[in-house]
Amino acid sequence: MDRPEEVEVIKEENEKKNVKGFRNGILVGVLGTILILAGICAGIIGFRLFAIRGTQAGTGAKGSSIINTETLQKIQTIEAAIDNYYFYEDDVSSQDLQDGIYKGMVEALGDPYSEYYTKEELEEALNSNKGISYGIGAYISLDKQANMAIISGVMDGSPAQEAGLREGDLINEVDGESTRNLSLTQVVNLVKGREGTTVHLTIYREGEADFLEFDVIRGKLIETTTVASGILEDTDHIGYLRIQEFDDVTVDQYTEAMAVLREDGMKGLILDLRSNPGGDVNAVVEIARKILPQGLIVYTEDKYGNRKEYTCDGEHELEVPLVVLVNQYSASASELLAGAIQDYNKGTVIGTTTYGKGIVQQIHSLDDGTALKLTVSAYYTPAGRNIHGVGIEPDIELEYDYEAAQAEGIDNQVEKAIEILEGKIK
Repeated sequence: MDRPEEVEVIKEENEKKNVKGFRNGILVGVLGTILILAGICAGIIGFRLFAIRGTQAGTGAKGSSIINTETLQKIQTIEAAIDNYYFYEDDVSSQDLQDGIYKGMVEALGDPYSEYYTKEELEEALNSNKGISYGIGAYISLDKQANMAIISGVMDGSPAQEAGLREGDLINEVDGESTRNLSLTQVVNLVKGREGTTVHLTIYREGEADFLEFDVIRGKLIETTTVASGILEDTDHIGYLRIQEFDDVTVDQYTEAMAVLREDGMKGLILDLRSNPGGDVNAVVEIARKILPQGLIVYTEDKYGNRKEYTCDGEHELEVPLVVLVNQYSASASELLAGAIQDYNKGTVIGTTTYGKGIVQQIHSLDDGTALKLTVSAYYTPAGRNIHGVGIEPDIELEYDYEAAQAEGIDNQVEKAIEILEGKIK
């Protein structure tokens, strides 16, 4: 492959779509302690699990079953032809072919958020929702504009950091296999593997003339720290709290962090949701109940118009001025929280327009240990906004200044947040 030529193609696509490289570092040296978070997240909101019993065939879009004599005969014909395929015995198992049938049915829906999970994939998805991950110690999301996987977070001391990977690196290849048009789950499965084994990543990094090559040794299972916080050094009274994703562990981590910030004399708060890909709806609702006044937090509606509401009693409303930071990789549950804060005028949202994922997935467990993740409803902010495909526009539009961050260690979005909060603190 002609690397420089392909690099130029990526550059041209990004320029056409006005894609700015992901730049969400924080102000260097301003936190007393900070953890760069680890894990791999699929950004599922409304993550619930229940079993589907029985093995009866379903129905297609027009009400007739897609499993009939004709389709079974065709599958048998294809199977017979595949038996003579040159690489079949060495590279493809019968289980691989079966999984391909199931995955193909779900992919035919044309919904990038619906997937078929093998047993292993289901276990990984459930562990991720619990804040447990393994692999290279990096968050992986999708850049929908570049249509490629992107590293949206790197854990401090992780194999990814030690190898030199950075937030904003686009993953062009994994072990020589292109990631173009692959789902997030497919890319994650390529990156992850047994502890101690090596994965080779081909990376596009903005500003580089050619692709970068990295060999990363996979790490072991870890529990993810999803919250990092501290008082900003130059102010001594403005708190900073970053949520990397919303998992089962996030609510307790948020509560503990806020208690420390209050003890340290916090008079204003910067809530950093940049590159937060989402997570568990119950986790984000519980955190919203510690910020918002009494009223509606979010509601969902399914295809039949059935509505479910999540509300707040207002007893734990945040008592200090608030600024929320977002960017184009803030998605799903993080958009839910930012949207609710914006609707109640509870804080100032700064950054760039968010990802635009306003739909809800559920995981349906099947009898054989596999599962389906299917989109089941849309969610709406308290003011009735569905931001799917649109995103949340910040109150103050401000691109991240990567050059200033690299040259001077200055996070211009954090600096703007400080300016706003200083004007509101009495």
